Amino acid sequence: MSTDTPTIVLIGHGMVGQRFLEALAERGLTATHRVVVLCEEPRPAYDRVQLTSYFSGRTPGDLSLTDPAFIEAHGIDLRVGDPALAVDREARRVTARSGLVVDYDVLVLATGSYPFVPPVPNKDAEGCFVYRTIEDLLAIEEYAKNSTTGAVVGGGLLGLEAAGALKGLGLTSHIVEFAPRLMPVQVDEGGGAALLRTIEEMGLSVHTGVGTQEIVVGEGGAVTGMRLSDGSELATDLVVFSAGVRPRDQLARDCGLDVGERGGITVDEQCRTVTDPRVFAIGECALAADGRVYGLVAPGYEQAETVAATLAADESAFTGADLSTKLKLLGVDVASFGDAHGTAEDCLDVVYSDSRAGLYKKLVIGRDGTLLGGILVGDAEAYGTLKAFTGSVPPVSPESLVLPAGAGAPVQLGPSALPDDAIICSCNNVRKGTIREAVTEHRCTTVPEVKKCTKAGTTCGSCVKVLGQLVNAELEASGVEVDKGLCACFSQTREELYEIVLALRVTSFRDLLDRHGREGARGGDGCEVCKPAVGSIIASLAPTIGASTHVLDGEQAALQDTNDHFLANLQKNGSYSVVPRIPGGEIAPEKLIVIGEIARDFGLYTKITGGQRIDMFGARVEQLPLIWARLVDAGFESGHAYGKSLRTVKSCVGQTWCRYGVQDSVRMAIDLELRYRGLRSPHKLKSAVSGCQRECAEAQSKDFGVIATANGWNLYVGGNGGATPRHADLLAQDLSDAELVRLIDRFLMFYIRTADRLERTSVWLDRIPGGLDHVRDVVVHDSLGICDELEALMAAHVAHYRDEWAETINDPGKLARFVSFVNAPDTPDPVVAFVPERDQMKPDLPLLSIGLRPADDVLEGTATR
Repeated sequence: MSTDTPTIVLIGHGMVGQRFLEALAERGLTATHRVVVLCEEPRPAYDRVQLTSYFSGRTPGDLSLTDPAFIEAHGIDLRVGDPALAVDREARRVTARSGLVVDYDVLVLATGSYPFVPPVPNKDAEGCFVYRTIEDLLAIEEYAKNSTTGAVVGGGLLGLEAAGALKGLGLTSHIVEFAPRLMPVQVDEGGGAALLRTIEEMGLSVHTGVGTQEIVVGEGGAVTGMRLSDGSELATDLVVFSAGVRPRDQLARDCGLDVGERGGITVDEQCRTVTDPRVFAIGECALAADGRVYGLVAPGYEQAETVAATLAADESAFTGADLSTKLKLLGVDVASFGDAHGTAEDCLDVVYSDSRAGLYKKLVIGRDGTLLGGILVGDAEAYGTLKAFTGSVPPVSPESLVLPAGAGAPVQLGPSALPDDAIICSCNNVRKGTIREAVTEHRCTTVPEVKKCTKAGTTCGSCVKVLGQLVNAELEASGVEVDKGLCACFSQTREELYEIVLALRVTSFRDLLDRHGREGARGGDGCEVCKPAVGSIIASLAPTIGASTHVLDGEQAALQDTNDHFLANLQKNGSYSVVPRIPGGEIAPEKLIVIGEIARDFGLYTKITGGQRIDMFGARVEQLPLIWARLVDAGFESGHAYGKSLRTVKSCVGQTWCRYGVQDSVRMAIDLELRYRGLRSPHKLKSAVSGCQRECAEAQSKDFGVIATANGWNLYVGGNGGATPRHADLLAQDLSDAELVRLIDRFLMFYIRTADRLERTSVWLDRIPGGLDHVRDVVVHDSLGICDELEALMAAHVAHYRDEWAETINDPGKLARFVSFVNAPDTPDPVVAFVPERDQMKPDLPLLSIGLRPADDVLEGTATR
């Protein structure tokens, strides 16, 4: 027991433990106490919420939450890789594995949880793993190098992330979930169905309603499969258990602390153990006063703050926490909040479901109109606003809150409509009023400053967008001019830069920067934000302002992103994909044969895409011109899959073949694709033409979509698939061919003129003042008197279009850039190699991870395989 400076011993250094240290420092307790931390893992606290991002390229260092300068500045004695083995409560003493003995005045247990592994035969066999720590991920990554199939036991949050990680490692992936649906805690049957459909479309196999009976092993003791409760067997050579967690309370049990019947160290509202007033427990190891063990990070943070406040003699209590959560699983938004499953008496459900788009939205409403909770799958954009309104009657109808934009009356219900006590950041329990105070009282003027002041947005990041809107709104309300400039180099928005380039006929990025950039940026090189943005503006206006129409000419080449720089899409192993244009999805047999021969001769992986094209993957950079030359000779041209430009115009077969078709959708799709090909824009553009109201081409999910009617064509705009789906809005109907083309010309050029950098038409349409009505007034009724100019800009584009591939292969200067190594132009990149799979090839990912020269049995990307 300490006799001088009082000592606080923290056992465990995860996310909650680190937050506890920060809370001690904020209250000045690190200056008055000795703080000793015993950490079991070989590294200090890291972001376990973002654990799976390791497989997307983030390093363990990137995930770290521990600033060594913080530890040093506050004199914290942090012992990593040295867990506590015993606690003597009578002597108030902790013994670590290293033999270190520390006396304490206050002991805080933050030992977290451990993965639950079902007690099935051979659960510890070679090839079985859990998914909990960075070390677990490193072990999985290593074992996967010699595996082909992986199975995850558990279809919850971590289970889905683990399955996605295995798929990313190149394994065929299975998910086995005992419950009848995925994520049974967070979503209901409808949400689970939407999630299942989306995940299966990603190529993962899902087995719900079955349990794991046995892990099957081979003669060497390694995993070869799984036997399931329905009698079926699943062949796999790697198994990840992700079937939930249990509180790590063994240390507490061993020293006589009270634990719950189902685990968890029993604590009161100050998180003090009910057995010993000098011992506290926080995070996943604690059984809170409300009888719950909380497995989310936000309640753990609240508990850490509560203990720090208690030690500082401040009044604080943890009586429970909001279990609302917003996640992105395998790219799919999933959120639940409040009474998501509708357990309240006499509650009602408001549901919107679109299984084709993978959308499911449910709000639980009380009889008096109070919003009680909800579930969002596929589109959780409104999560922050809906969660903040939980427990109150929203100012708009529930139906308008779940209908996607374009499917009902537009709702402008932003953060400014929220009350001050609305929680904006649930991870750190930060309310709207606190954010407003950070701006008005603490003089914060940027989102990073507000994040530092309030901790909002510093954990999962899902609230950052709302945070930015609140900061700007508060600044504007205070009369402060908000900097809406494109970047640190330009104070103008993208729209303003477009007008400058057009009006002054600026053809050079350097000229624009030197004449109109911020004073400190003039004479510089620009940044990674403004260079491609300005490059796109100049490219879209090139025929009108007199600039070169080829993106690799002169200065323009240095402005391009990686994909545009090589006119092809960079893939994860350093190779490129080649996507020729196939207008409207129509292709002659002879051209199909050409693509097949090129793919065979260059050893390329081929895939038919959702955009009705054929992608060829695996080309080395020096092979690109050779491939393009053969494609151009056969009558193909660039499909611009690499650029922020028109990608495809899909079509159904229309009235030519289909007995339901009322117009020639293929002809129209081809005409539109050939008209708008190569048009550079703020973001990619996709289109489709359906020959009847059955909508087989899915035109209402495109930036501009066309649906045939008996009287002509209906034009829809602002649609979007992908991670944030949006139904397109009807702009005009029963148009003739000429009327349709004229309106699309105007719409696209108005979008290019006024959109922000990297802003899809769907987001632009929701953001632009007046929304669809304003856009209709401008492009249909010419309310601004600019339609002649918009049409002239498009006409100039059409008249000056040139195929970028054809021009490149005929220009020795441009061809010189297509080498792997500038100082050794004839040397291929040795890391770009492949292995066989399903009669094709795939990247050799283990080779990529270690960066070695390929072995003899690995397929190199050569032109003569």
